[in-house]
Amino acid sequence: MSYLGEEIKKLGFGLMRLPQKGGAIDIEQTKEMVDLFLEAGFTYFDTAWAYEGSEDAIRQALVERYPREKYQLATKNAAWIDSKNREEAIAQFDTSLKRTGAGYFDFYLLHNLGSPRTQVFDEYDMWSWVQEKKKAGLIKHVGFSFHSTPEELEEILKAHPEMEFVQLQINYADWEDPSICSRRCYEVARKYNVPVIVMEPVKGGMLSTPPDSVEKVLKSADPGASVSSWAIKFAADLDGIITVLSGMSNVEQMKDNLSYMKNFTKLTESERQTIEAARKALEEVPVIPCTTCDYCAKVCPNNIGISGSFEAMNILTVYRNKERALQKEQWSVIGPGKKRAGECIKCGKCEEVCPQHIAIRENLDRVSKELIN
Repeated sequence: MSYLGEEIKKLGFGLMRLPQKGGAIDIEQTKEMVDLFLEAGFTYFDTAWAYEGSEDAIRQALVERYPREKYQLATKNAAWIDSKNREEAIAQFDTSLKRTGAGYFDFYLLHNLGSPRTQVFDEYDMWSWVQEKKKAGLIKHVGFSFHSTPEELEEILKAHPEMEFVQLQINYADWEDPSICSRRCYEVARKYNVPVIVMEPVKGGMLSTPPDSVEKVLKSADPGASVSSWAIKFAADLDGIITVLSGMSNVEQMKDNLSYMKNFTKLTESERQTIEAARKALEEVPVIPCTTCDYCAKVCPNNIGISGSFEAMNILTVYRNKERALQKEQWSVIGPGKKRAGECIKCGKCEEVCPQHIAIRENLDRVSKELIN
């Protein structure tokens, strides 16, 4: 499919959750995943200045091993993280160029817009700066990723018609969710004829291991298809989609995604009905909608292990198995030096940056009372 003059197939490689080995990104496994991805005809890679180790990893696994014209590389500017002024925000671009060694970026995004983060990009006038980089040939296409209300998305698209695309969180779990508003945000983008890149199609992996009631619906319809495949294809089926980013974490996930996306065709009406039935089944399970992006961790003054706490709580909620929720591997995602949920000082800084608009303080209380004690 051609968008913005680029030939891009419907699956993109999201580099936020790369395989780990010994506490660091597994470069050799990442190389194997890159090779499989390109051999299957896919070309779009998505990283970000804020994804720890990701830009360095893709330099080693992709940029240093393949001709530059063989792929599209996207990265992002998070001006709202640790930037005290415009100069520090702009410096993220040079850091990304150095880390990746890519020479230029095919797609460059202002990262995670949504009030109050949007205000930082406005204050530093990052809008005009990114256009300057485009004119200089260091960026081919300019857009932004977005986590907020459809009303704010419309305001941004009205104010900045020069934006060529928008990256939105779209998956069947969030399609009608009143806090994420996947469908309504998508419809705003379509209204302004702005093509969409999909992020979080599997909701940070949560739709790969859904509750039994949801899996039953999907497996009954197609026993041989992976549960994840339904989520990816739901997003790819929509009109106006440039590509669907999958944050693949191992070779097995890569092979699975390639198996059904290499020759992707539109869903049948029966398949759409199956996904709707799965969505309705999922609505009945009250999990915390955390995608482990860990933006909260970057601003928490007391170093609380928020995403790890929520992962454990969701295991308890979905599987009703406290022993499993408290297994060492579940708590290990909190990380060295992280504090437990009960030590939250309730400052609220985490909630200001959470893309999922989670009531973090309230849910940390739940973790402390229902799981730890």
